[in-house]
Amino acid sequence: MSHVKAGGSSKNVHNNAGRRLGVKVFGGQKVKSGAVIVRQVGATKIAGPGTYVSRNFTIHAGRDGVVKFVKRKVRTFTGKIVWRTQVCVE
Repeated sequence: MSHVKAGGSSKNVHNNAGRRLGVKVFGGQKVKSGAVIVRQVGATKIAGPGTYVSRNFTIHAGRDGVVKFVKRKVRTFTGKIVWRTQVCVE
């Protein structure tokens, strides 16, 4: 038999760094080709002209120019229409 009472599992042991998500370049700012504009989880913002989406939903500039954010209506997989912000490079 054990000579110590059963100890519970520790609860507050996870200490992960933040993921540094969000908008990196704001509207009206200049950007070079390939630069990160938005880091996100899922498609909360959609890529417009002059941009492309990488594997983890990060939006990059496809060409040199000025960043612009525009509100658009988008149809989801289920058919629901929702507002999304479209990121463009002009």
